[in-house]
Amino acid sequence: MSKEFAVVTGASSGIGFELARQFAEHGYDLLIAAEDDAIQQAAVDLRRDGENQVVAVQADLATYEGVEKLYAAVLESGRGVDALALNAGRGIGGEFVDGTDLADELNVIAVNVTSTVHLAKRVIPDMVRRDSGRVLFTSSIASTMPGTYQAVYNASKSFVQSFAEALRAELNDSNVSVTSLMPGPTDTNFFHRAEMDDTKIGAGKKDDPAQVAKQGFEAMMKDKEKVVAGSAKTKAQGAMSKVLPDRAKAEMHRKMAEPGSAPSE
Repeated sequence: MSKEFAVVTGASSGIGFELARQFAEHGYDLLIAAEDDAIQQAAVDLRRDGENQVVAVQADLATYEGVEKLYAAVLESGRGVDALALNAGRGIGGEFVDGTDLADELNVIAVNVTSTVHLAKRVIPDMVRRDSGRVLFTSSIASTMPGTYQAVYNASKSFVQSFAEALRAELNDSNVSVTSLMPGPTDTNFFHRAEMDDTKIGAGKKDDPAQVAKQGFEAMMKDKEKVVAGSAKTKAQGAMSKVLPDRAKAEMHRKMAEPGSAPSE
């Protein structure tokens, strides 16, 4: 196969779909995955007049079996993965003690943390053996701050951020690059699914997922360590998080994510 081959998770909508579109527009064949059946329509939308191959895998990456199903499809392709975008993720908002269910919190960990490690462990070693490949982790600027009313989500993204930076350091002497994409609030289904429509951040203005994905793709292609992606406001928030003490960031996050904090009409 002359075309490069990319695998993108969480690609049925939002940032994941737009990342897949970036790969498609740059001539990659694709294997895309998500848990919902919208992944099939995403594959149709990403095929460029027969110029590229797009294979869709519907799999619940919160489960061990779901990740193995996706990896089996990678093996079935018979191709080395040139780019891996570990983008699948979800959140849940609310007070940890009384406002969220344990099953939801554990699902966030399973999707954001466990599946990310699992798929990375399957795919990246082959990249290292071939001494070629690019890996993009979708982290978040949430990884830089305590997540008041999003305690488990922010902690999961802190894990992803640390994991990505550690892998980059380990692979420094190889031709496998690792980049971390750090979006801010983005106009996707994330906040609705996280039951945060009544929060200031859920109801507020958000960044364009296409812009976020483009900046992430370009950072990956330039072998950057990380990129705070989105609007100038998001980039300023990312810069501010480097200097604010954690207590101040936790309070700032409270104001954004506290249930019922959305401005009244």
